[in-house]
Amino acid sequence: MTQNYTIKDILDKVKKNKRWADLKLIQKAYNYAVLKHGDQLRKSGEPYMVHPTNVAYTIAELGLDEQTICAALLHDVVEDTEVKYEDIEKEFGLEIAEMVDGVTKLKQIQYATIEENQVENYRKMFLAMGKDIRVILIKLADRLHNMRTLEYLKRSRQIAISEETMQLYAPLANRLGLYAMKWELEDLGFKYLNPEEYEELVKGIEQKREERLKFIEKIMADIRVQLKKQHIEAEVTGRAKHLYSIYRKMIRDNKTLDQIYDLFALRIIVNSVKDCYAALGVVHELYSPMPGRFKDYIAVPKPNMYQSIHTTLLGEKGTPFEVQIRTWDMHRIAEYGIAAHWAYKEANYGSKKGQKVVSVQEDKLAWLRETLEWQQELQDPQEFLETLKTELFEDEVYVFTPKGAIKVLPRGATPIDFAYSIHAEIGNHMTGAKINSKMVPIITPIKNGDIIEIITSDNSKGPSMDWLKFVKSSSAKNKIMAWFKKEKKAENVEKGKEAIERELKRIGINYSELFKLEYINPMLDRYKYKNLEEMYAAVGFGAMTATKVIARMLIEYRKEHKEETIEEKIEQLSTTKHPTTKPSSSGIIVKGIDNCLVKLSKCCNPLPGDEIIGYITKGRGVSVHRKDCVNINELLKEENRIIDVQWFNQEKVTYNVEIEIYANDRNGLLGDIVQKINDSKAKLLGVNAKATKEKIAITEVALEVDSLESLNKIIRELRKVDSVYEVNRKK
Repeated sequence: MTQNYTIKDILDKVKKNKRWADLKLIQKAYNYAVLKHGDQLRKSGEPYMVHPTNVAYTIAELGLDEQTICAALLHDVVEDTEVKYEDIEKEFGLEIAEMVDGVTKLKQIQYATIEENQVENYRKMFLAMGKDIRVILIKLADRLHNMRTLEYLKRSRQIAISEETMQLYAPLANRLGLYAMKWELEDLGFKYLNPEEYEELVKGIEQKREERLKFIEKIMADIRVQLKKQHIEAEVTGRAKHLYSIYRKMIRDNKTLDQIYDLFALRIIVNSVKDCYAALGVVHELYSPMPGRFKDYIAVPKPNMYQSIHTTLLGEKGTPFEVQIRTWDMHRIAEYGIAAHWAYKEANYGSKKGQKVVSVQEDKLAWLRETLEWQQELQDPQEFLETLKTELFEDEVYVFTPKGAIKVLPRGATPIDFAYSIHAEIGNHMTGAKINSKMVPIITPIKNGDIIEIITSDNSKGPSMDWLKFVKSSSAKNKIMAWFKKEKKAENVEKGKEAIERELKRIGINYSELFKLEYINPMLDRYKYKNLEEMYAAVGFGAMTATKVIARMLIEYRKEHKEETIEEKIEQLSTTKHPTTKPSSSGIIVKGIDNCLVKLSKCCNPLPGDEIIGYITKGRGVSVHRKDCVNINELLKEENRIIDVQWFNQEKVTYNVEIEIYANDRNGLLGDIVQKINDSKAKLLGVNAKATKEKIAITEVALEVDSLESLNKIIRELRKVDSVYEVNRKK
């Protein structure tokens, strides 16, 4: 059961963290939120205030200021009550109001997809992060409490929210150095995405817990004795590694739990950097280090400010265990990441009346500043999302300039990435590279500790488009694309015009007819181009397609053009009128027309019993759609093309339909599904089955049925199959 915190817990935590805290302001925000949320309830049946109170406690635990705690308490009032932004500003001031507004705008994010609207929400999140990092810390605390109480939602929502948590929020917590939060988010996501494996792991660890604790406690005792002998003041603790990291290691190395020994990590916290290295000497004297398992993040910190020495040692009987060594300051940053950095800034520079906001200008957030730069460049939603995932997930390599300066790049980066990380002009004039004084191809992947030297020439013709296939850093991609846009603008404009003209010719519409200001401006506004020339250049460069541009303009064009009257269309569909109306071969009656070409739309696959409408297409007869079809809103925009249709009851016709089956993967699942379909007497046309890495089996089945009633019966039977948790008709 999740522990629920109270306003008293929040105030006690704040008093412990800060001597002169404005407790009255926090109490005022709490009282205001209680008043406005009133008797609202959560899905669990608990009072709604349980949620903002727990989010605010997490923020207080991170050591953040009173303003952020107030914003956390108020973060849902604008969305869920009648309160407006102006009310918050009037009661609590601009700073708190802007944070609440920032979190409210991020509330649209529900589950990870690559749809345009979803990607726009991700863009908003990164822009909000650039403005005030505290908005994202509230959002992460909000997600953490929602994950802790996920048991009250239906299974499909649990899966969707957990997948987004694993794809976006856990990597984001990692990037911001919030390791404690990252571990809990991952473990909770693992619990809902792989429930069976999670339970097995919990039981397996519990079985040998006593044995492992004895092993680790003896090691801790021995290390404490030796540190004391060397007069090193230290705290030595042991912790179990979090479940998801153990599971990931089992999958990666194809091992069982019994074959993984380093389930515990030791932590040695000392008072100075000098003592860190002295403590390292002590543990290496006591135990043999494993080759290749030593990392010094003190000398070379991670981009999210994390510092520690990591070393893996061999205990009795060759059992490996990990030791992390750090100072107390490093430990605070390791636990609370950017939040610790923010609190430190406030303590040093802030006052009771005004705090210094940590924005993306801080050097420690250089990766975020780069993210904000390239996110403005990418119009393609899928490309943006893929780049975002890469940026959040990539491990780093640490390399050096010939003068010894450190550069941090994504794993798999090349000398091209390195050149652009120094300066755009170095990359643009690059002709060759040396790694550790040896000439290499410029697309060679670089490794930790490499010394990279870039060879340039004033006669260089600039970067090659092929470089985009090899570079890993978004910064390098951004700078290469910027060069092509600038240097080859005239050429790209011409290419873009040609592509647009070709597409117009293909669909049979004149340039002068479509390219009018009333159609051009909405397109430019949608894709954020300043003028037509910029749009042509983007099309010529390949950042935008001619099809997308024209499709957006046609939306406006069609609002004004009623291409043909309904009477003209009907004349095209049927040359002969009959006094009685006969059904089409699809079993559909089109009002007032015989022998009409009718097609059942593949986007929604209507069945007898479904409510339907007809849409008069260009030269392909009448297309029949379900009234709940995903495309219905677009169809209804052209009312003159809608025609009445109905099912003809006397005709015995069969119909093709597709359904999707979601289940927890297991042996024999597909056989059981096929058996159920065979028992129903429906004709099976095709099966497509796949399993995700989270072991969710997704089975798509194409069937031939005679009515909606038959289909619903099959769906009911499939829901009874063991491990199946969801069956839907494909829309």
